[in-house]
Amino acid sequence: MTRKLISTASVLATLLSFAGPVSAQDTTPIKIGVLEDQSGDFALATIGKVHGIELATKEINDAGGIAGRPIELVVYDTQSDNTRYQEFMRRVLQRDKVDVVFAGFSSASREAYRPIVNQFDGLAFYNNQYEGGVCDANMIVTGAVPEQQFSTLLPYMMEKYGKNVYTIAADYNFGQISAEWVRNIVKENGGEMVGEEFIPLGVSQFSQTIQNIQKAKPDFVVTLLVGTAQSSYYEQAGSANVDLPMASSVNVGQGYEHKRFTPPSLKDMYATVNYVEEIDTPESKAFVERFHAMFPDEPYINQEAENSYAAVYLYKEMVEKAGGSTKVADVRATLADGTLCYDAPEGKMCIDPKSQHTSHTIYLAHVNADHSIEFPKKWDDIKPYWLGDVGCDLTKNDPSAQYTPSSLPTMQ
Repeated sequence: MTRKLISTASVLATLLSFAGPVSAQDTTPIKIGVLEDQSGDFALATIGKVHGIELATKEINDAGGIAGRPIELVVYDTQSDNTRYQEFMRRVLQRDKVDVVFAGFSSASREAYRPIVNQFDGLAFYNNQYEGGVCDANMIVTGAVPEQQFSTLLPYMMEKYGKNVYTIAADYNFGQISAEWVRNIVKENGGEMVGEEFIPLGVSQFSQTIQNIQKAKPDFVVTLLVGTAQSSYYEQAGSANVDLPMASSVNVGQGYEHKRFTPPSLKDMYATVNYVEEIDTPESKAFVERFHAMFPDEPYINQEAENSYAAVYLYKEMVEKAGGSTKVADVRATLADGTLCYDAPEGKMCIDPKSQHTSHTIYLAHVNADHSIEFPKKWDDIKPYWLGDVGCDLTKNDPSAQYTPSSLPTMQ
């Protein structure tokens, strides 16, 4: 009889085949792509977004990561250039193989890259206040939207100051669609639009606009101006003695004009924001302290910085609720019951399953003559209800479309 020698490796292999697979914790990094303007016309408002992401990443990694896996950031400077958004979105999804992307300031940049995210079935967080209406399963939006900002702001202004309204807005989809919301809400509340102007991006001279406003004699002006150039309006209007209250969904909370310009050019500006660094709560104060400890030269912590910080934690909740999976279908499935929430510096934020937008605490920020901020009103837990009300339900179908009050979905 012949004897066969059986190797130790063979014995171990046989034993393992009966014992089943040995599971080891996955410690490969979770890769987050970050496409934000660190230079260009919007950089002043968006560098804080990158810093908010970096702060949250450090905190999460120091605490053990997401489901035991560290976060690795893949950061590109999009330079306020929509072509670069498209180029870098392809790069992070195809070459860098990121698990999720945080991208975009302007609505034009979002609409430039959104088809690419859909093409590659990626997942993108848009952490910006915007004009609303995006119903797209590949997008999660943490910024505030019109039903959270205008539906609170405009009735307040009309009751306090009067019902004759003049709007000046940036001339692209953010300004145009936001102005449509203003028109509708003013009309619903018995007001009148006495003027409306759309200003091309990059314009910095407003003498004709100021003359038009003075001639129209509104009770207040709705300002929907974006970027460094357009913010020149405020000092020019102040120099021309345009002593009118202003209302905005975008100013103060993004470009912190009350900090950058000489008082009293922002006097009686009212802005509905989900966060500004002046919010006087223990949670906000602790956030500001941590932020400045890591970034001591940060000039201001705006709502986009807080949105971006919170977005990292929301994504962490999604992945951990999905059992550690970063597959798009798995992390989206965690939203279905409407309980995916995070206690942010502003207050509790929850992701609505139908629209994949977040609820917010909305603060009415009033700029005083000395440019200090007070908060005459606060609205808790304002949900992003409009898209769901008009028929967007991403738990059932995915149109990958953007809707407006005059262009509604046909789906049921």
